[in-house]
Amino acid sequence: MHIAEKFEFLLDAYRRPDGRLWTGQEIDEATGGGVTRSYVTNLRKGRIENPGYEKLRAIARAIGFPPELWFEENLDGGVAERIGPEHGAHGIEEKVSHLFEVMKRGSSGSPYTDAEVARLSFGDLTEEDVKAIRTGQRSDPSVDQIVALADVFGVHPSYFLDRTKNTPLLDREAMDIFRDETVSAIAHKSLHLPGRERQMILNIIRQFEEMQEDGDGG
Repeated sequence: MHIAEKFEFLLDAYRRPDGRLWTGQEIDEATGGGVTRSYVTNLRKGRIENPGYEKLRAIARAIGFPPELWFEENLDGGVAERIGPEHGAHGIEEKVSHLFEVMKRGSSGSPYTDAEVARLSFGDLTEEDVKAIRTGQRSDPSVDQIVALADVFGVHPSYFLDRTKNTPLLDREAMDIFRDETVSAIAHKSLHLPGRERQMILNIIRQFEEMQEDGDGG
């Protein structure tokens, strides 16, 4: 689904209390000018294909939907219920730095460098891009850059958008999972599959678990 189509869907799903769609002027006012009326118009018309991180967060907070919905592949009438603006959220540089700390290279256990992350993005990120995002010099990376970082580290793009300081960025189990090269590769490849295919993979894994349990019980 194109970003403009997602925006139209979210505008319709998260209307104003009186039932009206949010106008560009109202979003401009609700974001304190952070997202201008003209920006809203251009986004709705598909003229902006790669909006920035802060713009997406600002629109979500103003309208009242979870920011991670921007990255949902199959939006429908059952989207997450309305939530208020979050406070005290981790900055994107903190989230990226956390990934550098916990995601290590294969069996060596050594941390990734900016150059390696850029190389693994296959041209979507430069070394300068990675360093600027990680250090906070670029606080508003584009959607494409967020997706590229998520691809490299094997996390969902929504990781960068919606977590508060009271919620762990990645728990201990997740860190252990992604230290295993094979498990990390499975998660990484599965991320890009449609929901039906991901469910098939999960079913296969569950079958293996049942077989192992039967074997242990026998």
